[in-house]
Amino acid sequence: MADQLAAALKKLEAVSEQLEKAVELRLEREESLLQSEAEVQRMGADRARLAESLDNAEARAQRLESANREVSRRLVDAMESIRSVLDQPGGH
Repeated sequence: MADQLAAALKKLEAVSEQLEKAVELRLEREESLLQSEAEVQRMGADRARLAESLDNAEARAQRLESANREVSRRLVDAMESIRSVLDQPGGH
């Protein structure tokens, strides 16, 4: 009976060690999962900031393009005015 008890205790100890290892592995996996989730959240925040920055840059580009068209139109108007003055008799 003492041998059976010793064998049972040995099995219990082995199972207990396996359980500890399984728990440690599970905790490591959960920690890794939490780190991955945190990284995904950081990436989402970065994406949102980049999207906002891109939207702002696109809006600025559109404003610059509009200003460029306006300047170009005014230059053409000015050149046409100068040409019409120069084309008049005595405008040279």
